[in-house]
Order: sequence, then structure tokens, then C-alpha cells
Amino acid sequence: MDLLYFLGLLADRPVLLVVVLLVSLVILINGWTDAPNAIATCVSTRAMSPRAAVIMAVIFNFLGVLIMSLISSSVTATISNMGNFHGDTHQQLIAICAGMVGIVIWATAAWFFGIPTSESHALIAGIAGAAVALNGLDGFSGTGQAWLNVLYGIIISTVIGFGFSFFATKVINYVFRKANRRKANKFFAKAQIVGGASMAFMHGAQDGLKFMGVFLLATSFIEPSVIGADGTFVIPVWLMIYCSIVMGLGTSIGGYKIIKTVGLDMVRLNQCQGFISDITASTCLFFASLVGIPISTTHMKSTSIMGVGSAKRFRSVDWNVVKDMVLTWVLTFPGCGLCGFLIARLFLFIF
Repeated sequence: MDLLYFLGLLADRPVLLVVVLLVSLVILINGWTDAPNAIATCVSTRAMSPRAAVIMAVIFNFLGVLIMSLISSSVTATISNMGNFHGDTHQQLIAICAGMVGIVIWATAAWFFGIPTSESHALIAGIAGAAVALNGLDGFSGTGQAWLNVLYGIIISTVIGFGFSFFATKVINYVFRKANRRKANKFFAKAQIVGGASMAFMHGAQDGLKFMGVFLLATSFIEPSVIGADGTFVIPVWLMIYCSIVMGLGTSIGGYKIIKTVGLDMVRLNQCQGFISDITASTCLFFASLVGIPISTTHMKSTSIMGVGSAKRFRSVDWNVVKDMVLTWVLTFPGCGLCGFLIARLFLFIF
């Protein structure tokens, strides 16, 4: 699907244009609230300036979207199967619109309080809530594997993320126990830039594919050929570029508040610890992306930081900040799902 053809679809169906604008707003907010997690430790440990880190995040977000799309776009297919949108095209597009509005409301409130909410879980919940508003409990029908993948993602981003970073910290501390501290600090200062780039890359690989899945799902209501015979999407390059630019714009606008919460308030990290948290988180994200498991980059990065901090000393982590974050994560599914459901019912009644 080339750009000119897609613009033609927008001209024929104005409601699709509304969907595109709302999805773009959600991507912007994702850059606002989620993407800063990828560069939080680089900035907080002064390995990079905020401006340089944002530029790096934009570049590697795009590379993550592009390269992972070529390797495996199964995350996109998983997101498109989070709910059944049976009905006429107009109702389908209205429901998707409502789901996006619910996500915007939830994410903006979380950003206002400086809490790094999961846009991935908000996206999943908003879509599911809108599908239920459209088709009742049948909105969940046929999505068992997709929801199972979401459950796997939660386990990976909590238990495995924490444990992997905790163990990696112990190992690296042992390996470098006799190293010259000045030389080690110089090494990890440079290594952390690599770690931050890898996190930005995997943020694009995970979240970029998720939001492109919503773009293409909405388009498939009008043009079913967007979905291939094997049930997967062929993602156009222009869409990758567009999502990366919008995400990067969001990061540059409002990222520092989240950077402060993740990189400074929760636990104070040195450059070695920042490197470990970035590498362990991005490694988990990479393998999950290969098999189509949608993982919250916020969860993954945050639990990796917790693991690194706990390996040094359990009390190094400010567990009050962690408690606020976990509460937001727990409330995201029912809260954003309910927002999507109620707004979808309202929109279907009005329009």
C-alpha cells in the first residue's frame, strides 16, 4: 500500500482520517511518556545530554521499526487480534476512534502526575474495551493466543526482567572487582550510550510495530487486502518513517518528567548500572519481539532498574516510587479498558 493510495482512502472515508489523527496523537503521547524510558539512564548518569539522547532516540526508534519489521512483524499481528471488530465499516472505525480517545485520556493523566504508565497495556486495553462495546463479550472471541502473549509479556517484563538484571549486576561487579575505577568508569560511560541506543532501538521495534498495527487494522476495515493471506501485515516504509517522527517529536516535548521519575527518583544509578539495566532490558525485548510477544518497554526498563538497584542494596530502591508505578500498571487494564468501552458506547450512540 503506497502513500498515494492511502491518501485516497482518507479522502473517500473522512472517519478514517479521524482514526489516523487519533492514532497519531497516541503515538505522540507514547513518545511523551514511554520513549523517555529508553534514554532515562543515559541522561540521569550524564553519559549524554538530553538533546543528544533525544536525537539518538529518534534515529534508533526508526531503525528499530524498520529492521524489526523486516525480521518479524508478528507483534503487529498480535495487536490486531486483541479484539473482534465485527460490524459495518463505519461502526468499526468509530469503535477504534473511541479506543484511541480512551488511551489519550488515560496516558495524559498519568503523564500529568509524572508516572511512567504503560502505553502498550493502555493500547491493548483500549482496543479490547472498544471491541466489547461494539460486539459484547464476543469482542474477546478468537483472541486467546493474543491474550496469552500479553500474559507472557507481563511475566517477562517483571520476573525475568528483574532477575536477569539482578544476576547480570552481580556477575559484572565480580568480573570488574579488581579493575581500575577510572578506566572502568570511562568504559561504562561509552558503553551506556550503546545501551541507550539499544533500548531506543527496541522501543521502536516493540511500540512502533504496535501502533502501526492499529493503523493497518483500521485500514483493513476499508481495504481488506492490507492483511496478507497468512494474516500478517506488510508494513510500508512511509508508515515507519511517519511513526518514528511523531514518536520522536513527543519525546522532545515532554520526556524529561518521565526521565526524572525513572532515572533519578526510583534509584540513583551510576554508569555501569545504567548500562546493565539498558542491555538486560533490550535483550529481553529483542527475543520477545522475535516471537510476537508484546512487552511494555516501561515495565521492562523499570523492573531492570529495580533489579540493578536491589543487587547493590535492597534499600537503594525507593519502593514508594515503585509502589505508585505498580499501582498505575495494575489499574491500566481495567481503567483504560473501561474508558475505551464507555467512550465507544457513547460514540456509537452519537454517530
